[in-house]
Amino acid sequence: MTDAGALAEGARNLLLNCADLTAGQTVLVLAEDPALGWYDAEAPRAVAEEARRLGMVSTLVGVGDPADRPDRGVAEAIAEHDCTVFFARIGDQDRFSSPIPGRTAVMCYARDADMLGSAYGRASHHAFHELKEAIDEVLLNAKRIEITCRRGTAYAGVASEETQTWRSDTSVRRFPLGVPLPMSASDFSGRLALVEYLTPTGSRSYEPAYVAFDGPLFAEIERGRIVGFTGDPAEVARAQEHYQRIADKFGIERDVVHSWHAGIHPGCAYVAGVAENPDRWSNTVFTNPRFVHFHTCGDYAPGEICLMVLDQTISVDGVTLWDHGRLRPEALPETKVCLDNWPELNALFAQPSDLIGLADDR
Repeated sequence: MTDAGALAEGARNLLLNCADLTAGQTVLVLAEDPALGWYDAEAPRAVAEEARRLGMVSTLVGVGDPADRPDRGVAEAIAEHDCTVFFARIGDQDRFSSPIPGRTAVMCYARDADMLGSAYGRASHHAFHELKEAIDEVLLNAKRIEITCRRGTAYAGVASEETQTWRSDTSVRRFPLGVPLPMSASDFSGRLALVEYLTPTGSRSYEPAYVAFDGPLFAEIERGRIVGFTGDPAEVARAQEHYQRIADKFGIERDVVHSWHAGIHPGCAYVAGVAENPDRWSNTVFTNPRFVHFHTCGDYAPGEICLMVLDQTISVDGVTLWDHGRLRPEALPETKVCLDNWPELNALFAQPSDLIGLADDR
């Protein structure tokens, strides 16, 4: 059972440091039905209760699955509160992420009380915001970025000018904050060695939600377009069919690689196995530094199909910032200052979580 004090600390981190709420404000906590297997009941309840203890007016409302259908009642409730906290997948969908003047929205990726009360939920949101901003600057000003992995990834390019316009890459605040600004993929080319599954990005709902494959599968990319898949012919055919089906379903550009970003939060731990729910897995572990993920199938973020690479090395102008899945903030002056400003980060990065839902074959 999660320690009550740790759980309350995680809730305060969300409410005060991420949402920037103060006493007297109203907060709506949307809790997805735990029977759907993505969120528990304890974490959203803890946030609603902590909000009351902090002098806020909180309302806890249950919601269902994120099927692509309008929900007028939820939309009206959001408009009536100063802040909405989504312990629900609908927070990742466009119809709820449109900004409402004077309103704040927080999408929570701490799926349960254990995650909210762990270092993932308790590590200062301000610290990770500062780290994110520093990494953004490093990547945006780089002359060359290279992504490799020992399975065969070899992908390189430079952030396009378009990326500079994405400073506010989402109108919904993420908690915990686990990724930097998406980098436009339009000036990147190469090969990606993919991890076991093609999964949804959370943008829209579709079934089947994922495709599993055995053996190596590579995505071949030229300047932001998938020009083919290579590997076992049966796996290649399965990947191509999946992309075509999703593109046809939504009327979108099939082969676009819109953008990418790598995880930056070493406290992200995923204790279940990937096979239990590959969709939930990919939409949770993407904040762990052992993954870099790519938004594909659709000329918009986050697209509809996620490609994931494991234990990547990312070099920026020849300096290694991610080293085989380990983020090294000490490697560059822009990111090292974050360790100096926030000593709590040193312990997190010294002992990052390796619980990622996959067998560890380092």
